[in-house]
Amino acid sequence: MRVVIIGGSGHVGTYLVPRLVEAGYEVINITRGQSKPYLPHAAWDQVQSVIADRDAEDKAGTFGQRVRDLKPDIVIDMVCFTLESAQQIVTALQGQVQHFLHCGTIWMHGYPTIQPTTEDMPRQPFSQHNFTPVGIEIDKLSEYGAQKSAIAAYLRDQSRRFGFPATALHPGHIVGPGHSPVNPQGNHNVKVFEKLAKGEELLIANFGLETVHHVHGDDVAQIFMRAIQNWRVSVGEDFHVVSPAALTLRGFAQAAAAWFGKEPVLKFVSWDAFRAAVPEPDWRGTWDHISHSPNASIAKAQRLLGYQPRYTSLEAVYESVMWLVDHDVITV
Repeated sequence: MRVVIIGGSGHVGTYLVPRLVEAGYEVINITRGQSKPYLPHAAWDQVQSVIADRDAEDKAGTFGQRVRDLKPDIVIDMVCFTLESAQQIVTALQGQVQHFLHCGTIWMHGYPTIQPTTEDMPRQPFSQHNFTPVGIEIDKLSEYGAQKSAIAAYLRDQSRRFGFPATALHPGHIVGPGHSPVNPQGNHNVKVFEKLAKGEELLIANFGLETVHHVHGDDVAQIFMRAIQNWRVSVGEDFHVVSPAALTLRGFAQAAAAWFGKEPVLKFVSWDAFRAAVPEPDWRGTWDHISHSPNASIAKAQRLLGYQPRYTSLEAVYESVMWLVDHDVITV
C-alpha cells in the first residue's frame, strides 16, 4: 500500500516514517525540503521525497490535486493548520483514499472544565470565547487550537455524514531528542532548564499548579500506526495522544532540578508581575500553555487502539533535555 505523508520530515515523522517502511508500506514524503529527520535511519533511503510549498499551493488551490495525483491509499497530514486547507484536501481526496489521518492537538478543547479531559467533552476554543488576559491584544495570542478544533469537527462531520475515512489524532506537547520541550515556566525557552540545573531563581506565574501534558514523538508515531492497523474503529473518531499523566509546572520544576542534583529556587508571582519580568515571546508562550492547562485522557485510545505510551512525561522531557546538554544548547 502507498502512504503519502505530508510533512514527514519533522519530529513525529522521524519516528513514523521508519515504522511505515519497516511495516512494508511504500512511503512518499511531501516536504518543503527545509528540514531533515531528527535522527538518522536507513529506512529513509527507501522513501520518495516530493518538494512542495503547501502554503503557496493552498492559495493557488492546487495542493489537494497534487496529493491526489500521487495515487495514495493512505494520506497522513502532519501540517494542516487551517480549516480552508483541510477542506481543500478532503474535497480532492473524496472517494480516492482508504484512510486519511490528521495530526491535531489537545488544544482543540480550549480551557478545561473537567480533568482529565475526554475526546467527547464540549470544546471551547479561545477565538470563540475570547479567553484573554486584560491588556493583551487577541492577535498576540495563538489561533492554533481554535483552527485545529474546527478542522477536527469538519473531519468528523465529513466522515460520519459522507463516509470520508478520516481519523484525527491529537498530541500534547511533543518532545524527544532534537526538540526543545515546553519547560516548567510554560514556554519554550531552553535556558529555563539551565537555571534549574544551576540552582538559580526561576519565576513561575501564579502558584505553579497549571498543567502541561507532554508526549514523546515515538509514542505519537505509535498511535498513527495503531490507527492505521485498526481502521474499523479509528475512522470517524478523535483520539488524544499524550503520556499517561500531565505535570503541574511546580512539580515539573522540582523534578527537572533534581535531574542535576538541585533543589529548585522558585519565585511565584502574579501574572502581571510575570509578564513584566520576562521577554514577550516567553510570556506569550506561557499564557498559551497555562490558559489551556491540558490534562487529557488516553482511555479511549487505550481501549480502542491498544495505545500504550512508552514514556511518561518526565522520561520524555528528560531525553530532550539531555540531548540539549549533549549538543551544548544549554550549559549545566
